[in-house]
Amino acid sequence: MYKKLGDDSHFSDKNIFIYFGINQTMKNPDSILSKNTLDKDDIIALLELDEKDSLKLFAKATEVKSKSVGKITYFRGLIEFSNHCSKNCLYCGIRAGNEHTHRYELDDESILYAAQFAYDRNYASIVLQSGEISSTRFIDRIDNLIKKIKELSDNKLGITLSVGEQSYETYKRWFDSGGHRYLLRVESSTPELYNRIHPQNAHHSFDVRMEALQNLKKIGYQTGTGVMIGLPWQTTEHLANDLLFFREFDVDMVGMGPFIEHSETPLYEYRNTLLPLKQRLHLAFKMIAILRIIMPDINIAAATALQAIDPMGREKAIRYGANVIMPNITPTTNRKNYQLYENKPCIDEGADDCVSCLEKRIEMAGDSIGYGKWGDSRHFYERMKNAGIFTSEAE
Repeated sequence: MYKKLGDDSHFSDKNIFIYFGINQTMKNPDSILSKNTLDKDDIIALLELDEKDSLKLFAKATEVKSKSVGKITYFRGLIEFSNHCSKNCLYCGIRAGNEHTHRYELDDESILYAAQFAYDRNYASIVLQSGEISSTRFIDRIDNLIKKIKELSDNKLGITLSVGEQSYETYKRWFDSGGHRYLLRVESSTPELYNRIHPQNAHHSFDVRMEALQNLKKIGYQTGTGVMIGLPWQTTEHLANDLLFFREFDVDMVGMGPFIEHSETPLYEYRNTLLPLKQRLHLAFKMIAILRIIMPDINIAAATALQAIDPMGREKAIRYGANVIMPNITPTTNRKNYQLYENKPCIDEGADDCVSCLEKRIEMAGDSIGYGKWGDSRHFYERMKNAGIFTSEAE
């Protein structure tokens, strides 16, 4: 049977997910990992490996990473510039309905100062991240910031945007101004599960989320998405479907990590049904490793949530297949207010302290840091070449 990741005894009969049998002979990791293409049953079997057998999975992912993208980790200086959000997602600490969060918005000067910090330290790329807002003021501001960041860096800073669902026209405008990567996490590719972790209204539509991802891809962004691992009601089948969704959508980059409950959210009431944190962490490592195997040349981020459970969580993820880390360069005074989940690490460290620590940890993980390189997704460039759009290589 596919494993359930938490107690679902509170489900009504009509809401219980159906689990199908799996051939026990397929659970030999050696035979699965020798295949050229993994199917759904293979992926489920790998997700259900115990800690001992998981070592074989991690070793394979390490080998694939070394051959496909090299032992290089790229930095994305993370600027969490606002925690204002129009969404009311049931798992998120900055949801609109959380009245106990101190709301903030960095001014342009602070954002540009952080971008300059990244440029001066040769990061080569930044991420502009905030809650989801789609007002005219917000759209104009992002457009202006992109242009100013390109100007201050002589067009040398790569820009990833992670500011939620927007119209096609807005995405195109920001792309034309210089944004070239976009991360829009779906959190679950299964509509039924997606609907259980979001309010049931048009502002939280699964179909709209998927359309937004398609629009980003059409426009020409390096398109990224991701999921949470260890949600209430989630099964290994759901997670296998997530990995297959990444492959079928032909995504260029992925950021995913363990679900960590926040006390100011509706999902907190299900905390006693969840897997223990260490098991969620181990499952996240397996997700990263499997993804590296089935999509060898994409970019995979080592999410900060991994470090919230294990001080060496991000470094282990680098060892198991990830190749991107996002050092937080948000002003320290604001970091504590951008908590999507509780126990977020590094909220009291200065940006210089953060990178000094990461340098040592990445070296311990066996990688070097790709200073001065955008570290664009090789998969994206292959996808563009196959479409006949351009033939240049990833930087």
